[in-house]
Amino acid sequence: QVQVVESGGGLVQAGGSLRLSCAASGIIFSINAMGWYRQAPGKQRELVAAITSGGSTTYADSVKGRFTISRENAKVYLQMNSLKPEDTAVYYCNAEVRPAVYWGKGTLVTVSS
Repeated sequence: QVQVVESGGGLVQAGGSLRLSCAASGIIFSINAMGWYRQAPGKQRELVAAITSGGSTTYADSVKGRFTISRENAKVYLQMNSLKPEDTAVYYCNAEVRPAVYWGKGTLVTVSS
């Protein structure tokens, strides 16, 4: 079992920055990729960024150049700069321990215009 806990959400003005943190605990030596997803009201959950155990990263086109994902062992971070109102969503962290994927409960990010 792996437990995943996110933190760092909040209210920020457009153009501002936030840093999200995620910590996984449990069978952490088996964690492969970790990632951030988000779900805005009325929309499907979508990938924001992911990072493998080897450090390879993937970003959604909408956040490239603004967001940076980083990882330190079983912790993953999402530095979000130049935030836009359309970035408002609940942000979820996940940890992949094949064949399972474990999710956190999410942290709310609200960007005001």
